Amino acid sequence: MHDCIFCRIAAGEIPAKVVFEDDDVLAFEDLNPQTPVHTLLIPKQHFESIGDDIPEALLGKLFSKVREVARIKGVDERGFRVIVNSGEDGRQTVHHLHIHILGGATMPIGMGPAD
Repeated sequence: MHDCIFCRIAAGEIPAKVVFEDDDVLAFEDLNPQTPVHTLLIPKQHFESIGDDIPEALLGKLFSKVREVARIKGVDERGFRVIVNSGEDGRQTVHHLHIHILGGATMPIGMGPAD
């Protein structure tokens, strides 16, 4: 999708600080980090959300690369948080499936709804 910012990043049309890349997935630094480490991991193929009909092999590969990105970013030993927002109620703001990998600080407790 040409109007999708993450598709354009995956295509190399928009620059990003790439952390990891292979034929199917791309990990890059979030432009508005919420923690010292805040990396986004996306499939290069466009899927709007985790609720789409994503081939199991690609979904498995995407989640298996979380460990590799955490290792590259140096948060694999102390721990990290993985978040996938889906849809409006899930506060997904970019409608291209993406995984947030957050770390480098102790995460707050709680997962309740926003005020």
